[in-house]
Amino acid sequence: MSFMKRIHTYTITPQGHKFRTSRRAAQLSFILLAALLLAGASAASSANSLKLRPGARGKICLSCHTAFAEKMDKKYVHSPLMDGECTGCHSPHAAMHTKLMAEEGAAVCATCHDSMVPDKARSTHQVVVEGKCVACHDPHSADNRANLIQAGSDLCFSCHQELGEKIAANTFKHGPVQDDCLSCHRAHASRENSHLLNREVPALCLQCHTTDSAGFKRQHMGYPVQKARCTSCHDPHGSSTGALLADNVHEPISKKMCNQCHNEANSATPFALKKEGYELCQSCHYEMVNDTFSKNRQHWPMLDKTGCINCHSPHATAEPGLLRAPMLELCGSCHADTVARQERSQTAHPPIAQGECTTCHNAHASDNLFLFNETSTIEVCAQCHDWQTHSTHPIGEEVRDPRNKNNTLQCLSCHRTHGTEYKHFLHFPDVQALCVQCHTKYRR
Repeated sequence: MSFMKRIHTYTITPQGHKFRTSRRAAQLSFILLAALLLAGASAASSANSLKLRPGARGKICLSCHTAFAEKMDKKYVHSPLMDGECTGCHSPHAAMHTKLMAEEGAAVCATCHDSMVPDKARSTHQVVVEGKCVACHDPHSADNRANLIQAGSDLCFSCHQELGEKIAANTFKHGPVQDDCLSCHRAHASRENSHLLNREVPALCLQCHTTDSAGFKRQHMGYPVQKARCTSCHDPHGSSTGALLADNVHEPISKKMCNQCHNEANSATPFALKKEGYELCQSCHYEMVNDTFSKNRQHWPMLDKTGCINCHSPHATAEPGLLRAPMLELCGSCHADTVARQERSQTAHPPIAQGECTTCHNAHASDNLFLFNETSTIEVCAQCHDWQTHSTHPIGEEVRDPRNKNNTLQCLSCHRTHGTEYKHFLHFPDVQALCVQCHTKYRR
């Protein structure tokens, strides 16, 4: 049996005490000390990895970029600029990105501002998703808090122009909207709420509006609306209709006849509907319902238990016909592939691009294929297009398609109404490639 000879060393403390340690322990102590020294050296090296002269991280930049003297006088200056740390965002020599940025777009901002969007946020501002921080913020300085390039709602309306114009034109204004959009919305994202709201409706509304007064209860016919969604009747951005009701109001609402559709206010289930689906609407809109069910083809949203309110608001809305949303958005919520095809199309078809789907289709029912308003495709297209001057090519019931004798030649033989990747909705890249599909002897 062999034994390792243990060798001891002694360590003397600053107080003069001597204690014994093994060589192995001494070696470990030395290694740990060396590692700490190297880490410190590395940190120092990293802090000046570019080996810049004193002031070259920012102060020297200002000797050439003299216009920044004015920026430095603004009320709010971005911390890196204030601290003379231009290299916090820019490379001093060369870069793969514009303006010598160290990273692309929002990636630079995220090195410091990495918590703007909560994980699994329910709603996120589109400009944030696209990484366009500078659409709202000046990266250097501004006269507005948070380095915003414009103050208050003016900044929001630079993108949301149509909404801004409507708000300005409203007869009845909503106070928080006049103050600042951020009274109700978050600028970047909302963890739990839709539409970037600070809180969900009705909790958001109840921060300002009390519901226990006699006047409030009388206005709402005694219904417990503090538990309902206020925006199903009211436009939170303002309106030209009294009480901020949305501009198009369902008659039972305007006449304060909620019990025409709902149970009585003092019942156990005051918001429950008296009937389901189209049967509820039929008592007033019986002509439309009867006409719908006399057709061969019905639009499926009419037929389920939700019925008419799949597409229509039962209370009030800004859209004509009490639609829940603009027609293109509403139809696109189911027919997303059709809307996406038009967006990719080289040629815009006005009825789709302008959100007028009912130019060609009946929204409720039809005897015709695809719920067309007219019997034949040619007649549908002829509502806008004079095809006889458009083309001398024979089309109609008497003309058979050479590719399939079961089909007639009509507009859709050559065009796709919702658009293609080619001009004029053609099925093929150019006219020659299209024509030789039938006129095969001219193929090259």
